[in-house]
Amino acid sequence: MAKAKVYFTKKLSPETVVEMYERLGVTLPGKVAVKVHSGEEGNQNYLHPEFMRPMVEHVKGTVVECNTAYDGERNTTEKHRKLLAGHGWIKYFNVDLLDAEGPDLILPVPGGKILKENHVGKDLANYDSLLVLSHFKGHPMGGYGGALKQLSIGCASSAGKSLIHSGGVDSDQATCWDNHAGKLAFCEAMADAASSVVEMFKGKCAFVSMMCNLSVDCDCCAVAEDPCMADIGTLSSLDPVALDKACMDLIYASKDPGRDHFLERVESREGTHTIDAAAALGFGTEDYELIVVD
Repeated sequence: MAKAKVYFTKKLSPETVVEMYERLGVTLPGKVAVKVHSGEEGNQNYLHPEFMRPMVEHVKGTVVECNTAYDGERNTTEKHRKLLAGHGWIKYFNVDLLDAEGPDLILPVPGGKILKENHVGKDLANYDSLLVLSHFKGHPMGGYGGALKQLSIGCASSAGKSLIHSGGVDSDQATCWDNHAGKLAFCEAMADAASSVVEMFKGKCAFVSMMCNLSVDCDCCAVAEDPCMADIGTLSSLDPVALDKACMDLIYASKDPGRDHFLERVESREGTHTIDAAAALGFGTEDYELIVVD
């Protein structure tokens, strides 16, 4: 597999997101699903709709989300729609809660190490292409959250999220793993799920990641730590594996005093194993060229 191109700038703004998408030299065809993280109620770190607005409008996209599999304000369609309105997403965009009504869309994972099928919101089938806008940050269970998390847990229905979180064991109950083998299984399940979504939109995906508000906690946390590192910048790629690898490499290369705290979260959860597992599945590569944009 040839080296993937990953574009990087230290700039961070709504206009920068559009610029970094444009660097990819692609035009996403047809009806574009734009995957964002809408932010749990009480979370202070998620990227607000105003930040995403120029990019979503640039591709004439529809913002897509799915219900969660844990207690909170996004685990039922009624509550999630109320929060989407409260956080301003519905004010600016057409928003599609992909699994608002069942049944789920079942995607095969023929090469999956953990999952043989992935359950996603059924409305995903209504789109021709996919733009993944990721707020890169930490994650309580996955270590970090980036493009691969958006493709996997992000696009999964509530039942699909449980299936991934339980390492492929149960679509009704998300089991938290607290041992080494379980952590690896969770990472591999995320990679498996991500592979099925990339295959669904093969050649019609693009990815932009914003490395800002770098908390060890995810935007899914109602109570999250404040950021522990200074903002790093904006990255884009057509390869989600290379993109996540580049983001993690920038963390490792950082001299920020909060770096070690961030890495403790990633490494204690075996977080980079998701990148390795995804590369092993062959839908992306860890071998990339970082193209710095002034």
